[in-house]
Amino acid sequence: MNIPIRQYWRLLRTYLKHEQGKLVLLMILLIAGIVLQLWNPQIVRHFIDSALQPGISLNDLMGSALLFIAVALLNQLASVSSGYIGEQVGWTATNELRGDLAKHCIHLDQAFHKEKTSGEMIQRIDGDVNELSHFFSNFVFMLVANLLLITGILVLMYREDWLLGAGMTVFVVITIFVLQHIRKAFAPFWVKSSEAYAAFFGFVGEHLAGTEDTRANGASGFVMRRFHGLLRKMLPITLKASFGGYSMWVSTIFVFSLGRSLALLYCAYLWSTASISLGTIYLIFTYTELLNHPLEQIRTQIQDLQRADASIVRVSQLFATESSLKEKEKPLLLPEGALSVAFSNVSFSYGSEDAEQVLRQIDFRLQPGRVLGLLGRTGSGKSTLARLLVRFYDTGAGAINLGGTDIRDASLAQLRSRIAMVSQNIQLFQASVRDNLTLYNPSIPDERLYEVLSELGLDNWLHSLSDGLDTQLASGGSGLSAGEAQLLAFARAFLSDPGLIILDEASSRLDPATETHIERAIDKLLAGRTAIIIAHRLATIKRADDILILEAGETLEFGPRAALAADIHSRLYELLQTGAEEVLA
Repeated sequence: MNIPIRQYWRLLRTYLKHEQGKLVLLMILLIAGIVLQLWNPQIVRHFIDSALQPGISLNDLMGSALLFIAVALLNQLASVSSGYIGEQVGWTATNELRGDLAKHCIHLDQAFHKEKTSGEMIQRIDGDVNELSHFFSNFVFMLVANLLLITGILVLMYREDWLLGAGMTVFVVITIFVLQHIRKAFAPFWVKSSEAYAAFFGFVGEHLAGTEDTRANGASGFVMRRFHGLLRKMLPITLKASFGGYSMWVSTIFVFSLGRSLALLYCAYLWSTASISLGTIYLIFTYTELLNHPLEQIRTQIQDLQRADASIVRVSQLFATESSLKEKEKPLLLPEGALSVAFSNVSFSYGSEDAEQVLRQIDFRLQPGRVLGLLGRTGSGKSTLARLLVRFYDTGAGAINLGGTDIRDASLAQLRSRIAMVSQNIQLFQASVRDNLTLYNPSIPDERLYEVLSELGLDNWLHSLSDGLDTQLASGGSGLSAGEAQLLAFARAFLSDPGLIILDEASSRLDPATETHIERAIDKLLAGRTAIIIAHRLATIKRADDILILEAGETLEFGPRAALAADIHSRLYELLQTGAEEVLA
């Protein structure tokens, strides 16, 4: 798998542009470390050769020893400092990349998120980015530093003996050549390994969230069988990927063990001919050992690069995934106040254009401030109509206007801020009551929260909590009754002050007493606003001004509720006579 250098360069340029000062300091420390590593063996050689000379003073040897200690300490200080700065740079860069990926995914359309499990997306956003942490922290600089160290060692060895320098150069070139070819051969397996882990985490996340249903239906054994099946599928892929790392390790050890042995044999020959001193033999031995260190680091870096290759591919693929919901460069603003709603010959199907249409030629207009009761059997397209209004999907044909503006001409952020949708499936987060109400918007004052909760009759419930608005709720609303969770969802709608309210069976989880309790609050919520109430029960749409009945994705009936209720030939009249629970179920 050949990844263009420009992909690496693009990531480095994008996510290290704010760290230039630290990068300069990092490079200075790395170069200083190289100089110090090359200097110390020269001090030891001088010490050994001096010690063998007759009449050498103890002060000269002490001076060499102290200099050796000082250089070693400075080398360690440079190493620790460069490691610290490198980790800081890597942490900052990967966090920024992780944030950009999360933001990009949040803005992708609903079709994308329907295809991906939460566990898979966690692996893509967090796991793949973690694999790039070393790449950002010091990969390029350490690679340059190690190459400079190798070059410095070879130059110094050429100074001692050109034949020795030439021989070690050959071993270095062979080692780098072998490592690079192993990297290319095994990089595809790291991609497959990442994909296998993403599928595994997706499965685990999905089934941990559904443990109640799994246990209730006695399916634990089947789930665990699938769990172990995924693990067995991961094993051969991981083994093949890991084999690349082992191959690099074995190749490096073999090549340099051979090179070091030949270098020592050559030194023995030179010593036998009195061509070199004992100190020089130590110097050559130390440099051959030192030469192994940067090559070991390069081997480790290439292993990291194998993982980075896979992660860069997957990160790039994710960034390349575009939302099908296109926004205008200069979006139009939606009007203030209650919003009119108009569907003009709207048709829609999930998936490809050849898929069966869920909505067909829907055409109606709802005036500002009026309430529409939307009725129909399960699967008739009621919820799909609501999803199109908040633009989770774009229409296949036709247009939807909100406040006289085509929703495709408005920005998604403004469109969704002007619509509040309350459904029977409430998503509560592991966060405080305040954050669950405001969805982390710090601009909403506590006084407004108290006011809204009081209007919904939740003030006594709030006072019963040990920490009030700071009380932490469990993920999914565990510990709350269905009615309390639903009321918190109504409170969110109050706080957003929308121009259009969509209630999708929003009171279906409430007991009759609680439902009656919030009727007044709903009336206040709908006052001065346009509303669409999706219902299976006729009692739910008593406050509706207009009625739209869908049948198999088509408009069966639309008109004022009072007129349709009085027309003995209308579908609504028939429903009123038979009961919606029987006819609409």
